[in-house]
Amino acid sequence: MTKNFIAGGCSFTFGHELSDDNRGQVPSKKTWAHRLYKNSTATGTYNCTAYPGSGNSGIARRAFKAVSETDDIHSVVIMWSFLSRYDWAMPRNKNLEQTRWASISPWDTEVGSTEAKQTIHGSHVQMEQFNARQNTFKESGVRDFAESLYKYAANEYHEIYISWKNIIWLQNILEKKNIPYMFTLADNTLFYQEFQPHHERDRLLSALYKEIDFTKWFSFGERMMGFNQWALLNDYERGVTHPLDKAHEDAVKLMMPKYKEIIGEI
Repeated sequence: MTKNFIAGGCSFTFGHELSDDNRGQVPSKKTWAHRLYKNSTATGTYNCTAYPGSGNSGIARRAFKAVSETDDIHSVVIMWSFLSRYDWAMPRNKNLEQTRWASISPWDTEVGSTEAKQTIHGSHVQMEQFNARQNTFKESGVRDFAESLYKYAANEYHEIYISWKNIIWLQNILEKKNIPYMFTLADNTLFYQEFQPHHERDRLLSALYKEIDFTKWFSFGERMMGFNQWALLNDYERGVTHPLDKAHEDAVKLMMPKYKEIIGEI
């Protein structure tokens, strides 16, 4: 029986700046996720739902959509992203994702765009993509909404709550459907503020944290170290903003034993 493989995440899973990156038009086959797929027993398609710049709500939404539309799923792998990013259903506009959805980050504000340009100025392709995004968001009204969101409402506590709730939501759906899955993360700010665990902030976050099944997670080190942090710590070659091919290749060597254990291939 054909078994399909679903991957979710942000640009670290989509594969920006890797050697086969075609101006961000199609998902890379050099990523950690595609390498897991090639080393698994999946015999069907590789469905990459990752979206550059996506936050955790968007990651969960796209993965759920793929799961709901796909039969015979071998496994689902997700690399959760940073806090501070939002996924919002906007008034319909032909230029938004599926004519409605916008993945919003601090870089979509006037102040944030200056930081973004300073960060990615060394990449012509990323600058081109960023400028196109800026134009789309201005035309669709997302830019004005982002300015208000980050000025009046965005805050770390809400972002932790929303991220964890979406992680648990997707986790519970996959378990209900008996779909094998493994979660990992790009950065441990999802669970820590430096050395302080987020779940120690209050009873609500503590209770929410206990609902996450960490037996299905792979981390790159102590305190839930993420892929990007691990790559930086180990001095892997980087593009302007992303680890390059070798980091993904070596990451999979670390991930495979845990993946096989979770998926049931050991």
